[in-house]
Amino acid sequence: METGERRISSSLCLQLICIALVVCHIDFVGADALDTSTIQREFKEFRPLYDCEQCRLGKEEGNSSVTGVGNHPDEKDFDIVATYSDASGAVRISRVKMRDLSASWVWENPMDGNLDQPQISQAVEDSFQSGIRSGENVEYSTDEHQEGGSPYPHMSLMSPVKLMRRKKRHERRDLRTAQLIGQDKETDNEMVAAAIERSEGFDTTVKGKYSIWRRDFNSPNSDSTLKLMRDQLLMAKAYANIAKSKNETSLYDSLLKHSRESQHTIGEARSDAELHPSALDRAKAMGHVLSIAKDQLYDCAIVARKFRAMLQSTEKNVNLLKEKNAFSIQLAAKTVPKPLHCLPLHLATDYYLQGYHKKQDLDKEKREDPSLYHYAIFSDNVLATSVVVNSTVLHTKEPEKHVFHIVTDKLNFAAMRMWFLVNPPPKATVHVENIDDFKWLNSSYCSVLRQLESVRIKEYYFKANHPSSISTGSDNLKYRNPKYLSMLNHLRFYLPEVYPKLDKILFLDDDIVVQKDLTPLWSIDLGGMVNGAVETCKHSFHRFDKYLNFSNPKISENFDQNACGWAFGMNIFDLKEWKKRNITGIYHHWQDMNEDRTLWKLGTLPPGLITFYNLTYPLHRGWHVLGLGYDPALNKTEIENAAVIHYNGNYKPWLALAVSKYRSYWSRYVMFDNPYLRLCDISE
Repeated sequence: METGERRISSSLCLQLICIALVVCHIDFVGADALDTSTIQREFKEFRPLYDCEQCRLGKEEGNSSVTGVGNHPDEKDFDIVATYSDASGAVRISRVKMRDLSASWVWENPMDGNLDQPQISQAVEDSFQSGIRSGENVEYSTDEHQEGGSPYPHMSLMSPVKLMRRKKRHERRDLRTAQLIGQDKETDNEMVAAAIERSEGFDTTVKGKYSIWRRDFNSPNSDSTLKLMRDQLLMAKAYANIAKSKNETSLYDSLLKHSRESQHTIGEARSDAELHPSALDRAKAMGHVLSIAKDQLYDCAIVARKFRAMLQSTEKNVNLLKEKNAFSIQLAAKTVPKPLHCLPLHLATDYYLQGYHKKQDLDKEKREDPSLYHYAIFSDNVLATSVVVNSTVLHTKEPEKHVFHIVTDKLNFAAMRMWFLVNPPPKATVHVENIDDFKWLNSSYCSVLRQLESVRIKEYYFKANHPSSISTGSDNLKYRNPKYLSMLNHLRFYLPEVYPKLDKILFLDDDIVVQKDLTPLWSIDLGGMVNGAVETCKHSFHRFDKYLNFSNPKISENFDQNACGWAFGMNIFDLKEWKKRNITGIYHHWQDMNEDRTLWKLGTLPPGLITFYNLTYPLHRGWHVLGLGYDPALNKTEIENAAVIHYNGNYKPWLALAVSKYRSYWSRYVMFDNPYLRLCDISE
């Protein structure tokens, strides 16, 4: 009985406790509801804003004081309360703490800003999302919000999430724009650098390279169909070799057949317009065969090895063609054309048949008179020498004071003398000599003649099957010509011995043309120097390191590799100073040291640079313009204003190789109406 009473008593206590809790809960809710108006009044002091353009302007003008939610100066944690009716009509209340708001919320104190300025606020979707996360089922619509008299009249229809996304989108767009601008600048700089590098490496030494409109510069693969067919030929060649190695006879025959047909269709075409109308059908048929070959034979490693082998074979063929091309150019440049061979034959024949060999030279006194203007020309080319003499005399004011000393070899002596006997320049004196008559010029005195007697030199220059012959290398092919050992070239180092009574002499090559009076050269004060010449170095070009081997200590210890080079072709020599400084002895010394050709290649310019080192007086560039024999891009004004133009290089003006636009400067001094020239078909 007592047990039952205790149970009833416990039950009553529990019921009383539950009733008390419900009453407390109702009071609490009511208190919250009563406090809502108070919270709303406090809210009126602040208005939510997102970072809009008006807000930014307000910040800049200092008309508003903006504080982030998380950094409110009062550090209060406000409760945001929203009331709504659910589907059953019951009133629901959702509470959100201010600390749960997103970081994009900001508050503005209206007391610090302009109350009349319209403000745009963020929506409260984040708030209700927070409520949902806290377990409350919050439903909200714009219409209900407006009809219910919400305390947030300035809220925007755009959510903070969308605003943040839009802001980040703008930031990404600005960043991408900046990156693209930077890339464009970088690309432009790379293009400029590539253009400069290409212009510096542009080879102007090859005839025809000066014209970018020549068909040589058209890309052979510029048209799609033509490029496709050529690529197919390469693939067919590779697969044909693989098919043959795997005994795929039918596939091999098919590939060869289509390759021949495609090659025949391409022919000499350089563009799609030049292809045969059946080219596209051929390309499709070849593509079908290649597809079959790929299905049956393709193996990455095997195909890669095959293409590597084809590349090496092609590179070898290209190098071989380069060597043949270099040899052909040198052969064409050094071979005497038939008309130039015909001219000395007819002159020599008439020289003896008509008795000109019995005539004595006149004006012997002038040949040794140091008060006159003396020229030295060493050549075996009759026509070229005549142009030098004719062009010089034509521009002189007093031709009777000019004396030309011409030295040639025994083979051309009769023809050279006959020409100037029959065609003497008006009033000027011409004296022709035979180099073989200089008995003092022998191997015991001359280093070059002594070197010619060595077996090693003879093998190097005169045996085609020698390992170091022209068949094995073309880099310095022009220096391997035995003509560079000719004493007509090296006689320029013996001028005081050839003309012992002269004080000054002007040396001229046979491939130059004189366009102005050269008389002022004799009045130039060389300042104690021996050689007066025009320097050829421009920036880093044509300095001593181009001609001499500075890896040899004999060269590097005695000469400056950056010293400026100069040119033989028009040089004024002070023969008195020459004798005083023993220039010929210096030449002999270095020529003997270079017997094994380790200090420089053959020729007369390298030993000339050494012999006249620190003894050369630089003349004005207008006296001598070089490059007409190899550079087709020379300045026309410089050529026409020059006193002397020089056709140094392989493209001499009397050869078919000559640069056509330079030929007229030389041909205007050729007497094409001369009977000997007409007899040998020498014409313009």
